[in-house]
Amino acid sequence: MAFCSQCGNQLADGSKFCDKCGAPIDGAASQGASNKTKNISESVEDLGAKIADFNNTPDHTSEYDQTDISSNKALAALSYLGILVLIPILAAPNSKFARFHSNQGLVLLIVNIVLNIALSIVKIAMYSIADPLGRIFSVITWAVGILIIVLAIIGIINAVQGKAKELPIIGKIKILK
Repeated sequence: MAFCSQCGNQLADGSKFCDKCGAPIDGAASQGASNKTKNISESVEDLGAKIADFNNTPDHTSEYDQTDISSNKALAALSYLGILVLIPILAAPNSKFARFHSNQGLVLLIVNIVLNIALSIVKIAMYSIADPLGRIFSVITWAVGILIIVLAIIGIINAVQGKAKELPIIGKIKILK
């Protein structure tokens, strides 16, 4: 007959945990910790795969001149900073690379403005109906803002690296030709 090392309670044969205090018996603790470590590492791998898949968008870099890319990376990066999208549009009108990123930044700016206006109107309406509904739309508005920031960061990174990759979700929309 075995006894719990934590509380001294007599244990039934084949027990993995103490009936009295819940302490793991023998290898149960290390096995549980091992399973938790496996689950965490599998979750991190899954998350990494999902992020990679999210950013697996068409890459048009080969369609652009390397001289154009290297001389207009900084201007292209400005395209993702809200109204600063006008700088590359006006300062480098003949750069196809800057125009590609200007289009992406302009689409992102327009989507941001439209979604914020729409969600604000719905949020105000929901607050007038019921406070919890308004709070839910506040969280949705916050989440949309985070998504816009993530897309802007992806765009800036692509521009600085000299890549002409479409942004996830909105990359196929063309405003500027």
